[in-house]
Amino acid sequence: MANRFVLTFGLLLVVAAVTSARFVAPRARAQIVGGFPINIEDAPFQISLREDGRPICGGSIISPNWILTAAHCVEDVPESMVSIRAGSTYKEHGGIIRNVRRIVLHPAWDTATKNGDCALMELEDPLPLNGQTIASIRMPEQDEEDPIEGSKAMLTGWGKTLNVYHSNLILRATFVPIVHRDNCQKAYRRTHTISDLMLCAGFIGGGRDSCQGDSGGPLVVGDQLVGVVSFAIGCAEAGFPGVNVRVAAVRDWIREVSNV
Repeated sequence: MANRFVLTFGLLLVVAAVTSARFVAPRARAQIVGGFPINIEDAPFQISLREDGRPICGGSIISPNWILTAAHCVEDVPESMVSIRAGSTYKEHGGIIRNVRRIVLHPAWDTATKNGDCALMELEDPLPLNGQTIASIRMPEQDEEDPIEGSKAMLTGWGKTLNVYHSNLILRATFVPIVHRDNCQKAYRRTHTISDLMLCAGFIGGGRDSCQGDSGGPLVVGDQLVGVVSFAIGCAEAGFPGVNVRVAAVRDWIREVSNV
């Protein structure tokens, strides 16, 4: 499935206009841009989401039995084709594999607006949490106040790097600042409504961001999972911060479905 929706802009005559809503649509693949390699011990909650054995997205461990990811990664994909790799720095090997028993999309998920772009996956067998390479991550409470604008947030994943010298076979990370919803809405005013279910993060000048293949992965402030990577216009494009699902806005739903 799509790995972080990416919208691209083009030129019409001499005026900038939208030429394609390239939501890295079905089965397009996409990595952390402007980042650096890390070990899984630095983000033990990170998993690689696989469709038919192929890495497609990211996700976060929230309990031994449950993974939080993006809805657009698993929409219309049979559970029998979905698995996760946990506990490995490497995208293609190491760690342990777990099959997915059940997928639950958020009820607000809308492919047109990208609202509610999150999903829960129940594993067939629990993960052996060890606190070092496999660990769950803490989440905010429902409607907990967002991190203030400028707060340093970490993005991790195996998505596109846009640099041939930066391998996406090894887990990578980057740090980006939280962007206030009002400022994010100004950036996306022509294409999207930034709802209360969304949380933005990125540099005005671009250069660092998640990209295709990072969808569903974690946006972390301190030791707390505050966002789920969802979409953006381009990858690390100036003026367009990344848009994430706001975990504090879906916390009650997470608890209702997973009892976590």
